[in-house]
Amino acid sequence: MDHVKALVLTGYGTNCHRETAHTALLAGADQADVVHFSQLISGDKRLVDYNFLIFPGGFLDGDDLGAAQAAALRWRYAKTDLGNSLLEELRFFFDSGGLILGICNGFQLLVKLGLLPALGMRYFERQVSLSHNDSARFEDRWVHLRVNSQSPCIFTRGLNNLYFPVRHGEGKLVARSEDTLAGLEREGLVALTYVHPETGRPSMEYPYNPNGSPKGIAGLSDPSGRILGLMPHPEAYNHLTNHPAWTRGRQETLGISLLANGVAYLRSQEK
Repeated sequence: MDHVKALVLTGYGTNCHRETAHTALLAGADQADVVHFSQLISGDKRLVDYNFLIFPGGFLDGDDLGAAQAAALRWRYAKTDLGNSLLEELRFFFDSGGLILGICNGFQLLVKLGLLPALGMRYFERQVSLSHNDSARFEDRWVHLRVNSQSPCIFTRGLNNLYFPVRHGEGKLVARSEDTLAGLEREGLVALTYVHPETGRPSMEYPYNPNGSPKGIAGLSDPSGRILGLMPHPEAYNHLTNHPAWTRGRQETLGISLLANGVAYLRSQEK
């Protein structure tokens, strides 16, 4: 594939697909198609024709049964009109070198599918989940983030501190065991953490950590670095005027940078 072709999935409650596709184009993608899940089933669109898959934010199936739980089951058991397993097509997409980005609801889907964190290279095995915020309320606020320079994540390369908004009710990371939680840090799979704006250190203090996620975890990478899931919305900061203090001259690193790193990586693989 000679170009960076992004597929931005929509359907069943997704609502951030347009701005996400726009951000992918701003980041340098040659193509960013908004594709409904049903188009993958019918064969009208195929994962194999793309190299950058983005699961954007929204409220899949109204968050019934838990955020993205129904969508994870849909992916796990769906078959295309030709009788192929959609999950196997997703596996083939990743094994062929494709990039996967999950934002908010998309992150919730990736952990429930078991694509993240894939500790021990165990893909498609659920090891963590994302549950209700400690505040027991929907959180809509901007948060300070720190990039883990030791993470294999290709999306965060060269970045340090970020400032993005969150918009979620279920963003608290829950691991199936303490060993699993420790393994995330040991293997460098914590890509992003919520930090206190004054100290720059991972925070458990509300509202700097808006959901109570342990160790301030805001985003995870897989061992290959080609999958990133995060609760904050980089696509919601794709222009300096998105910043709440832009009229006072405040601005930080645009969310475009995360996607631009993905685009740059794919271009490097073409050579």
